[in-house]
Amino acid sequence: MFFQEFTQAAPAIAEVFTRRHRATNSLCLLGTIRADGSPRISPMEPRIVGDHLVMVGMPGTRKFVDLERDPRFCLHTGTVDPMLADGDVKLWGRVMALDDPDLHDRFLQEMFEQTGYDMREETFDPFYVADLTSGSSLALVDGKRLEATIWKAGEAERVVVVDEA
Repeated sequence: MFFQEFTQAAPAIAEVFTRRHRATNSLCLLGTIRADGSPRISPMEPRIVGDHLVMVGMPGTRKFVDLERDPRFCLHTGTVDPMLADGDVKLWGRVMALDDPDLHDRFLQEMFEQTGYDMREETFDPFYVADLTSGSSLALVDGKRLEATIWKAGEAERVVVVDEA
């Protein structure tokens, strides 16, 4: 499910993700699977462009070698507050290479406008976008109750009280 569809299917999680994504200047942690089956955690700056969560970066890095071999990932928003006052999100899915020159150009133009980093002459190959299958968010509600919102493709979001002080 592309990002725009995800925001409709899981609006509470999408709202926290978008807020945390902005707060960290897009910096997230990406979990991939190494060739030996062990996990790898890498920094990543995915960008929301149109209907998509674009997941590209420096070609040839280990995280992209991992994704080429096994497209499954977990993406975690940066969390610096142990009390989770601003929330926390994890998204799961698969990357898929999308051959869309217009989206590629829009991504590069928006990145330049937002960061000043000019890569408009670069070509990302593969050009990965997220195909989201599930997500969860944690939030401290009323300063005392920790709630998890959970979503899986094909299901509605559901809220579980994790801890009540």
